[in-house]
Amino acid sequence: MSDINPEENKIKQLPLLPLRDVVMFPYMVAPLFVGRERSIKALEEAMKGSKEIFLSAQMEAKVNDPKEGDIFKIGTVGTIVQMLRLPDGTVKVLVEGKGRAKILDFVPDNRFFVVKVEDLDDDAVSGVETDALMRSVVKAFEGYMKLNKKIPTEVLATVTSIEEAGRLSDTIVSHLNLKLQDKQTILEILDPLKRLEKLYEKMQEEVEILQIEKRIGKRVKKQMEKAQREYYLTEQMKAIQKELGEKDDLKTEIQEFEEKLKTKGLPEDVEKRVDRELKKLKMMSSMSAEATVVRNYIDWLMELPWTKEFTDDRLDIQEAAKILDEDHYGLEKPKERILEYLAVRVLTEKLKGPILCFVGPPGVGKTSLAKSIARAMGRKFVRVSLGGVRDEAEIRGHRRTYIGALPGKIIQGMRKAGTNNPVFLLDEIDKLGMDFRGDPASALLEGLDPEQNSHFNDHYIEADYDLSNVMFITTANVLHTIPWALQDRMEIIRIPGYTEDEKLQISKNFLIDRQLEAHGLTDANIVINDAGLMELIRKYTKESGVRTMEREIASLCRKVAREIVEKGKEHKVKITGKNVQKYLGIPKFNFGEIDETDSIGAATGLAWTEVGGELLTIEVSIVPGKGNFTVTGKLGEVMQESAQAAMSYVRSRAEQLGLERFFYQKVDTHIHVPEGATPKDGPSAGIAIATAIVSAFLKKPIRKDMAMTGEITLRGMVLPIGGLKEKTLAAHRGRVKHILIPKENEKDLKEIPDKIKKDVDIKLVNHMDEVLEAAIISDEPILKNFVVPPTLIGSEAEAEINPTEKH
Repeated sequence: MSDINPEENKIKQLPLLPLRDVVMFPYMVAPLFVGRERSIKALEEAMKGSKEIFLSAQMEAKVNDPKEGDIFKIGTVGTIVQMLRLPDGTVKVLVEGKGRAKILDFVPDNRFFVVKVEDLDDDAVSGVETDALMRSVVKAFEGYMKLNKKIPTEVLATVTSIEEAGRLSDTIVSHLNLKLQDKQTILEILDPLKRLEKLYEKMQEEVEILQIEKRIGKRVKKQMEKAQREYYLTEQMKAIQKELGEKDDLKTEIQEFEEKLKTKGLPEDVEKRVDRELKKLKMMSSMSAEATVVRNYIDWLMELPWTKEFTDDRLDIQEAAKILDEDHYGLEKPKERILEYLAVRVLTEKLKGPILCFVGPPGVGKTSLAKSIARAMGRKFVRVSLGGVRDEAEIRGHRRTYIGALPGKIIQGMRKAGTNNPVFLLDEIDKLGMDFRGDPASALLEGLDPEQNSHFNDHYIEADYDLSNVMFITTANVLHTIPWALQDRMEIIRIPGYTEDEKLQISKNFLIDRQLEAHGLTDANIVINDAGLMELIRKYTKESGVRTMEREIASLCRKVAREIVEKGKEHKVKITGKNVQKYLGIPKFNFGEIDETDSIGAATGLAWTEVGGELLTIEVSIVPGKGNFTVTGKLGEVMQESAQAAMSYVRSRAEQLGLERFFYQKVDTHIHVPEGATPKDGPSAGIAIATAIVSAFLKKPIRKDMAMTGEITLRGMVLPIGGLKEKTLAAHRGRVKHILIPKENEKDLKEIPDKIKKDVDIKLVNHMDEVLEAAIISDEPILKNFVVPPTLIGSEAEAEINPTEKH
């Protein structure tokens, strides 16, 4: 193609060949592979004429069909030296760069790009500064060639012979491994001196990078040589051991450990520890005792769930609530606490696992509730029983110096779970022992402290283990045997005994179905109506939970199963309140109902036991004597002192009660609490004892349908007590209609079911005087002509004058 504008031979019209990832420089000879149809047509057009073509790089190599704006304006005019068509349709062309040129305009042509270009001549430069810069560039290039072996040695001779600054820079830059943008920047610099400076700067950067690469290469080579040496020595060791006749079991196991170590994802310090132990194991004979110890230790470290092994929580609160309700009836407080935890987990990713302690009587579902919590949250469940554990090493593990050493129960449980966030149940924590081997309760302080258990240290593992994601749940029947420091680390959730209605619902919804399935029966074989279940609850069980209830239902199922086998599968049995005795025999317990008549000297108190609340009859007998005061019924020290305080109160009120001044000196007073074989203790029977004493001396009966609980002081104050819910349930079960409780226990009434509060009239009292007026049946006031004792002054006198207003 001929020049369109020959003015001064500077402006030409040439076909354009867009280059991808290549910048063509003047004096550069390079082979190009051309595959795009438009580019091939441009080459063919150039071959028809002067063989000149304009070569310019694309801004983005991935653009397959570039537009005018995708091509750099400054490029190189080149001459096609050779062109060869390949079998796959592409063209290989050898091009030589002639000089820089700038695109002035694009000439419209649908076949290929045609551009008007203007030649850009280098400025002639010379001088000492130019010579110095050229020498520096050549020297830097020589250093670059030493580091980059890909450049042929003859290139250095060519570069050294060049005397023009512009040509030197263009020749050298074509051999450098620079980014496309850096090469284009150098191409666009027209001043040869500035171009050399830019080239020198880039060469220095490349030399520095190559030097770093060389250092890295040497280090890698050294490491590879070390690895090859170790491999060689290991193979030699294997050969020696083979000659000695040793088996390869240990080596196979070591290989398995090494492969597992690569994918296990252990914490850095643990991985180093395992690696160190593996090296030690390689040097040992498989028959040595130490090898077994080391092998077991590595196995424990590798099998524990460290970081990767965890389960995703089920964060659907409605689904979790549904699962909890399916498994357990009632138990609102612990269920609410779990749902609150899940709600917070929805809002935040990182949340320390709670430490919960379920406290309640046996059989109320503490252990099974923990299982249900794990199912509701979608976590693994692990249970460890602490009952009877006396050795601190059972919790924190034995040191590896001992034969047969093992980790503690917590680490064993984590391995069993296989995840680092299970629900971990520590059952019967109140039954931990303590002897010369240590205090296991104190060993639990670290594991059950949310602020410390992220670095739990087991004596056997000897590495910090993170327990912060574990949900610990502990169970206990009583709290007083748990050390205070351990209680302080746990969130105490009390699970009281079940009411009769709750036991009835649990039996109908859970226990009966479970026992029918266990005994191969169906609803077609046996039906137990509500009256039959209530008979079981009241006369065959005496518990806060439902374990005995389930055993009695199982006993019924066995009796019925025998009948069905004897009489045929079509036989059906209906259990009612009237025929329970036929199957289970004589009732095991009295129902604990109140007396049929109002009695003198017999008050009904309320007691708390580990199996729930109980009605407690207090009997007082007055016989002629010399003022002896006797207390029987296997009472503890606190209860005996309570009886003495009650007697002192009665003596202080003798005048107001209408008794002689020294009424107690001519009689013997005997206080007895029936069921003498059963130990009893606590101060809560104080007001009941005082009421029975007053009734006995005044010979006035106490209301048969009233029960009472409260601690008494010498001044007659009624102090608060514990276990109000259990005591109230016992009163309701015994058909008590009225209960007297301390005023300060008013806050505890919210825990009592509404049905109980509807059936039983609960009265709050502050002073013993109120108790006497409410409990003793009399046509006139019990206390009369009350005069302030001279020993009482100030606020105490006011308290005695009007105790109901003051307290």
